Amino acid sequence: MEKLEALKISTMRPRSNILDRPLSKGKSEVSHSIVALLFSEIVQYSQSRVFTVPELQTRLHDLGQDVGTRIIDLYFVRERSSKRETKLTQMLLFVKTTVWKNLFGKEAEKLEHANDDERTYYIIEKEPLVNTFISVPKDKSSLNCANFTAGIVEAVLTHCGFPCKVTAHWHKGTTYMVKFEDFVIARDKQMEEK
Repeated sequence: MEKLEALKISTMRPRSNILDRPLSKGKSEVSHSIVALLFSEIVQYSQSRVFTVPELQTRLHDLGQDVGTRIIDLYFVRERSSKRETKLTQMLLFVKTTVWKNLFGKEAEKLEHANDDERTYYIIEKEPLVNTFISVPKDKSSLNCANFTAGIVEAVLTHCGFPCKVTAHWHKGTTYMVKFEDFVIARDKQMEEK
């Protein structure tokens, strides 16, 4: 009898940890209505604790940074085979493609480099998911809820070793202006020379 019980226990398959499952496996689509509801609640919660539009945008940006920190940690824990990007352009392409696909189910439309400033890059998204379901009153017309996404991008880049400031602007849809620290550009130039 003991041998039979031991056999049953040994043939059971071990349970996998949720952190061990890759991000790309499983059902990757989430209902837009659930995302809209949750984000609407985030905006309402934030709005009840501030007095001006810039304060609201800053609060959304800070909440986005918390999310971005967790997302990049989760990505590297689950995708063990992926390599850490060390070049600036490759890291920006990683954000534009991989991070955007994992968050929004599609890539960002464009990645551009500023002509007048070597530290500035733009990620352009015509219709950000976070702005899709938000109706902005006329007295708060400058509000851009994509500052939440800007916070996510800033946290991802900063925690991957590319410190920067990311802001969201109304231009060609929504443009995320990524402004890197001087030493990031200098380090990237040194790596290109090698």
